[in-house]
Amino acid sequence: MDSENDIERGVNDPRNEREDEDKDYDKPRAARIIEVDELMKWSFYRAILVEFVASFLFLYITVQTIIGYKRQTDPTKNIEECGSVGLLGIAWAFGGMIFVLVYNTAGISGGHLNPAVTFALLLGRRVTLPRALMYILAQCGGAIGGCAMIKLFQRAYYISYGGGVNELYQGYGRGTGLGAEIIGTFILVYTVLSTTDPKRNARDSHVPVLAPLPIGFAVFMVHLATIPITGTGINPARSFGAAVMYNRKKTWDDHWIFWVGPMVGAAGAQFYYEHILRAHLTKYHHHRHITH
Repeated sequence: MDSENDIERGVNDPRNEREDEDKDYDKPRAARIIEVDELMKWSFYRAILVEFVASFLFLYITVQTIIGYKRQTDPTKNIEECGSVGLLGIAWAFGGMIFVLVYNTAGISGGHLNPAVTFALLLGRRVTLPRALMYILAQCGGAIGGCAMIKLFQRAYYISYGGGVNELYQGYGRGTGLGAEIIGTFILVYTVLSTTDPKRNARDSHVPVLAPLPIGFAVFMVHLATIPITGTGINPARSFGAAVMYNRKKTWDDHWIFWVGPMVGAAGAQFYYEHILRAHLTKYHHHRHITH
């Protein structure tokens, strides 16, 4: 049964004037494709810097965890396997770092940290094209820098244990890997869109504060499911940074999966959330969005 709270007031809605005090929430205006004014603002470049540094830290910690795990489980080292972090620890490293970094950067750059997330928000007109492109460049650059730092300090281990690259593991085909990346990214982006929905934020004041938590858990859960298949990409910058620094032919053979999969998954999540879950808000009548 519909309620007044399910009505989204639109532009030029006369109720905005007479019921302004009772407005449930304000839906952000769609971003322009190109906003010249933002290119002149320090906040634009500060956000790019934040995305670079966050991606740097993300790759440094997570790839370091992967290499540490592989060294601890190396049969030639005679190290007790139960002393390693295990696959569960790797998943926690990725999910935990996303939680920490999104929490720290959300107020400055939006806490994207992932070209797939940026692509979805671009499709949803929540960021401009120049900002999206610069974010993706910053994310990829930061990812390369994080892996470069690890390689610089422990080159032997980095090379010996695969540099934390994403690749198809034995027994899995390209179709399976691509499907895992699409579905995994769909879950992540769906969670991002849900937890940052302005209407949801208006109804629950705790959502803006807690948004990084479900996002981090989504990353954690996807890693548990897909580490055995592809090592879990769901972030083209993460896959690209590791591949660039490790730079072996086998690494690049299936690298396209870690771009195509996340971008398709992100686009699918954006379409599903905007045109199916929120479809009841898209019908206009006398400059109003009305729920049916």
